[in-house]
Amino acid sequence: MSSGASGGGLSRRRLATEIKDSLRELSNQLALLNRQVGARLELKDVDLDCLELIGRYGPMSPSAVARRAGLHPATLTGVLDRLQRGGWIVRERDPEGADRRAVTVRALRDRNAEVYQLYSGMNGTLDGILTDYSVAELEILVDFLQRTTTAGNSATAALAEA
Repeated sequence: MSSGASGGGLSRRRLATEIKDSLRELSNQLALLNRQVGARLELKDVDLDCLELIGRYGPMSPSAVARRAGLHPATLTGVLDRLQRGGWIVRERDPEGADRRAVTVRALRDRNAEVYQLYSGMNGTLDGILTDYSVAELEILVDFLQRTTTAGNSATAALAEA
């Protein structure tokens, strides 16, 4: 990093605190946004979270969804039942699986427009904010967010194992 990475004392601590406070506030605001989106779509928070995971990383097995979501498999069964009844996902037999009972969960793309529309205000605002940053600054932001996400994943895993 730049020469500013080692100096600054109180100013550096204050900025670090502001970043952590801002991340907590962002987390709260995104949770509120997700609750509003879920309510409009008639999905529980956990349903919306799992739908996002399936859409982003799927198709995948229910056990893989449960691991990524940090849910007990029995809890996930109820989530998947609700998502399937709502027309958000399908469960398909895995033709490649050694166990013929194995299923894969896949998000149905024909309902994506409903979700994207509800997030369009936030996404449009983010697009506007990002135009204020240079490519070099955006690269720093990407690095920070990726490293912060990795740290969050590690902290979550450590708590789950304790």
